[in-house]
Amino acid sequence: MRKFEYTEKKDTRSGFGAGLYELGKKNKNVVALCADLTGSLKMNPFAEAFPERFFQCGIAEANMMCVAAGLTVGGKIPFAGTFANFATGRVYDQVRQSIAYSGKNVKICASHAGITLGEDGATHQIMEDIGLMKMLPGMAVINPCDFNQTKAATIAIANYEGPVYLRFGRPKVPNFTPENQSFEIGKALLLNEGTDVSIFATGHLVWKSIEAAQVLEQKGISSEIINIHTIKPLDEEAVLTSVSKTKAVVTAEEHLMNGGLGDSMAQLLSRKMPTPLEMVAVNDQFGESGKPEDLMKKYGIDSSNIVKAVETVLKRK
Repeated sequence: MRKFEYTEKKDTRSGFGAGLYELGKKNKNVVALCADLTGSLKMNPFAEAFPERFFQCGIAEANMMCVAAGLTVGGKIPFAGTFANFATGRVYDQVRQSIAYSGKNVKICASHAGITLGEDGATHQIMEDIGLMKMLPGMAVINPCDFNQTKAATIAIANYEGPVYLRFGRPKVPNFTPENQSFEIGKALLLNEGTDVSIFATGHLVWKSIEAAQVLEQKGISSEIINIHTIKPLDEEAVLTSVSKTKAVVTAEEHLMNGGLGDSMAQLLSRKMPTPLEMVAVNDQFGESGKPEDLMKKYGIDSSNIVKAVETVLKRK
């Protein structure tokens, strides 16, 4: 198995902040909006450098989405930032009607996604956001895995014409992808070649999948690891190429089982290549307050659960 190393742990929300600042220097049409969470989303560098292009909307997320939609009419590229729970569930009508249905070029930037929000508890730990957003026609859904990839994704979506949901998080996680990488929307990344099972992971679960694959290697199991940073549009060619070789699939995500990456994979495979599939995801539950690592273990989405899922799916081949 390929050796993976990282020099530091960094939060993906800081990758967003760094990418947004870089965009601000390069593209005068990029504007930013925030719902009273500038510090939490690491948007301060942009706000301080380009105050005329930063709009503090206060705790009025629905209004922020409508303002963002309006700014696109004048050729601006708005990046609207808030917590994932408030960027999706709280404003779904506005996102559906004013952004998705209207085909507006708004970038919805959602921090503190999933259960790793941690101590703020169940009311903030949205784990159905991917499902909500991917069901909207024309909405791209992107969930990068570390600081470097989040920075690259933030920069890349400015050149994508159409609405985008960019999902990132609060905890510090291993930063292991290349610093100056190019980010291609809709193109999965093969991280490790394997022959026994294909592990398709997204977001924080990419590194957990790498940890699991290292354990599996010691058990004589060869794992192919694919980073699905873009859940919609899904890279069907990359998925089917891998699955045609391994004949077994595990998906891993920090999201509810219903509506997430595993759901998209099941739809694709059932239509084009029926294959044994196990999903590592939260099973029809809300979260609770606690430390991120403890919550991931309790709700079944850590590396040990990926190992178990692989062992289960191999018995079904």
